[in-house]
Amino acid sequence: MKKIEVVAGIICYKDEIFCVQRPENKLEYISKKYEFPGGKIEKGESKKEALKRELFEELSFKPTKIDSLFITVVHEYPDFELTMHCFKCYTDTKEIQLNEHISSEWLTLDRLNELDWAAADIPIVKKLIKNG
Repeated sequence: MKKIEVVAGIICYKDEIFCVQRPENKLEYISKKYEFPGGKIEKGESKKEALKRELFEELSFKPTKIDSLFITVVHEYPDFELTMHCFKCYTDTKEIQLNEHISSEWLTLDRLNELDWAAADIPIVKKLIKNG
């Protein structure tokens, strides 16, 4: 099975978290699902370097601060195994541009469960809600 290693940013503004919706995809189980933005780590990059690059590519966004690792999720989808390293990031603006995603939401912790999340992102949502 193909293994993919990625990074994701949990972008926080005051008490809200930025959630993005994936575009339509031939893989039904991730098509139009919500996720935390990010992407693949390129050869020679640190996890934080990859996160900064991916956030800029996907959202034209530079976080004001990136915390240490929040959670690493290993999830087996039908076609690949995903290892996702997630970091809390902070911003002083809600003006974020979508370059790849079809929609976005700023939600408080108590509303995160309202979205249809990609399976690999669900453990992140659960930890965020549990830890406040």
